[in-house]
Amino acid sequence: MAYNRPRNGGSKSDLFLEQQNNELTESLANKAKALKRITIAISDDVREQNRLLNDMDDDFLKSNSVLGITMKKLGIVSKSGGNKLLLYLVFFALFVFFVIYSLMKR
Repeated sequence: MAYNRPRNGGSKSDLFLEQQNNELTESLANKAKALKRITIAISDDVREQNRLLNDMDDDFLKSNSVLGITMKKLGIVSKSGGNKLLLYLVFFALFVFFVIYSLMKR
C-alpha cells in the first residue's frame, strides 16, 4: 500500500522512509481491526450477561412470590393452632426452598 509516493523518483532514503511509513501504517490498521474485533466480542458478551441477569431476576421474583404465599399459609396455620399442620408446612417450605435452590444452582 503506497499512500504518498515521491513524484520525482526520490532518493533511496526517501523511498526507505516511505516504505517504513507504509509498513507502520499497515501495522496500525491491523491493530485497529484486531481492537475492533475484541470490542465487538466484549459487546456481545455484555449483552449475553445482561440477558442472563434479567432471566435470573425473573427467577428470583418467581421464587419470592412462592415463598411469600408459603409464609402467608404458615401464618394462617400458626394462628389456627394446628401444630401437626404447622410442622408439615415447615417441611414443605424447606422442600420448596431446596428445590428452588437446586434449580438456581444449575
